[in-house]
Order: sequence, then C-alpha cells, then structure tokens
Amino acid sequence: MSSLGESLGFGSEEKVVVLSCDDLGFSHAANVAVYEALRAGGATSAALMVPAPWARGAAAEYRGEDVGVHLTINSEHDLYRWGPITQAPSLLDGDGGFPRTVADVWEHADLDEVRREWRAQIERAIYWGFDVTHLTVHLGEVALKAEFFDVVVTLAEDFELPLRLPGAEEQRRVGFPFRALAAERGIVAPDHVSGLGTLAPGGAGLVRLLESLPPGVTELHLHPAIDTPELRAATPDWQARVAEHEALRELALLGSTGGGWAGGPAVRTVGYRQLRRLMRRG
Repeated sequence: MSSLGESLGFGSEEKVVVLSCDDLGFSHAANVAVYEALRAGGATSAALMVPAPWARGAAAEYRGEDVGVHLTINSEHDLYRWGPITQAPSLLDGDGGFPRTVADVWEHADLDEVRREWRAQIERAIYWGFDVTHLTVHLGEVALKAEFFDVVVTLAEDFELPLRLPGAEEQRRVGFPFRALAAERGIVAPDHVSGLGTLAPGGAGLVRLLESLPPGVTELHLHPAIDTPELRAATPDWQARVAEHEALRELALLGSTGGGWAGGPAVRTVGYRQLRRLMRRG
C-alpha cells in the first residue's frame, strides 16, 4: 500500500509539510496575519473558528484560500469569550460561553448537542462561501475521547473532508486506535502533527524545525497574529502569536515555489485541498 506522501505524488523518503494557521476568526489581528501568510506563501492552509467574534470578518476577506473548519466547543480565555451558534444548553458554562476546559466539556456536554453544534459550524462556513477543505478540533484533546472522536469522524465522513489527527504515538496514551478507526472509514489525515512550542525570534527557528521533520506528511500548526492592543488584552500568549506571524513572514521571503521554498529548507509543501482531492478519489 502506498504511503500518504506517495499517494500525493512524492517520494517515500521525502519530507512534506502542511503548514497551517489555526484560529482564523479569533480576532482581527489573527485574520490579518493568517491571510497574509496564506497569500504571501508562508502557509499552505488555515482553519476557521466559526463561533469566534471575528469569523464573519474572516468570511468577508476570503478569496478562495485553503481554509477548513476548526470545530470549537471550548472558550478558554478568561476575558475573551464565545459560545455555541446553536444555543445548546449543555455547551454553555455559567459565564454564558463555551466551557473553558476539556474536562468540563467531557463532564457536561450532551453528545447530540455537540453533533448539532459542530455540524452547524461546518454548514455556516459553507453558507458564508468557504470551500471547506478539512476539519480540525480546537483544543484537540477534546476529540480524543472515544464518543467525541466518533462525532468528529462521522462529520469528516459525511462531508468527505480530511481530518487532523495526532500521530500514532498518541494512540497508546489515549487508549484506542483512533488513526486505524479513521482510516477504516476512508478518512485521510497527515502522518504526523506538531505545534511549534517556543519559537526562536524570526524565521530561523521555523526553518530548523522544518528541516528536522521526519519523512512523510507532517502538519505544523501555528497561531499567527499581528501585534495590537486588543490582542494583548485578549490572550496571555499574544507574544507567541506575534512571533509565529513574524516567522511565517520571514519564511515567505525565501520565495514560495508552489511546492516548497526556493533557497529554503528541503521540504515539499501541500495544503489540505490536495488531501481532500485524494480522499474524494477514494
């Protein structure tokens, strides 16, 4: 059986990356940075938080970029809040927004309401005009409980969309073979997934990380944003978001070739649209 990279047309030992931006719609600062990265060649994909305050603003700026839906049933910040678009009672905390923690979701969320909420988020993105390319989960741990995972996989199956899944090593920790279960249902997912951790200033740290990737298809997900007073007030990790924006900007300056970077790391690039095409071909 061909590996995912080979099915996409790459060599078995080639390093291939989906460089994706989470939290489109989180804020105006995020929208500016994410679209800049997609259009300048620093990133290849992004994911929209439909319930977030600036999601409609993101829709107004959409020009056909590779954008999926960042399925959301958490609102983790103390002062910056959002809630369900379906007004589902079990998905509201006492503060009027989504629960702040994964544990709270697992304890109180009604699965039928989760299913309706996530489906409504996908349908709203489509209604807004997005050519939805894939699904991810905000605070991805929430989907690593079997009954929540089944909801996500069913949606990916229904809409024929690839899905971000953690790597195989995570299966041992959570206690069930979620990658094999998804594959049995025809769901395409990258081989490996990673955040960036603490990123060195500028683009050099991102280039080093890209060069250290294993063979196969890896998704690296970032949360870029431009530096604004509102961003600083909204989230304590604003400095990391700004640093990731600057890193993507410097990576784009290396010159995107449509499949990598001229003079940059020896890594090929794809977006989720290619994975979607592969999945829909069966």
